[in-house]
Amino acid sequence: MSIYGDEPTKASVSPQPGEDLYGLSVAELTERIAVYQAEIARLEAERVKKAKEQDAAHALFGKKS
Repeated sequence: MSIYGDEPTKASVSPQPGEDLYGLSVAELTERIAVYQAEIARLEAERVKKAKEQDAAHALFGKKS
């Protein structure tokens, strides 16, 4: 860490898909898996919500081909 404290810590940096995992511990990998699983759950919930909104719009206005 620099004397100015401007370098991010490992914990404050979000995991990025495709990044090198070599230097991570088992605990850090487990933590990242949990982060990705939570994000997948959030994305799936949003997809379900948007599909319901789309279905409601199609029911109201008709589906365009």
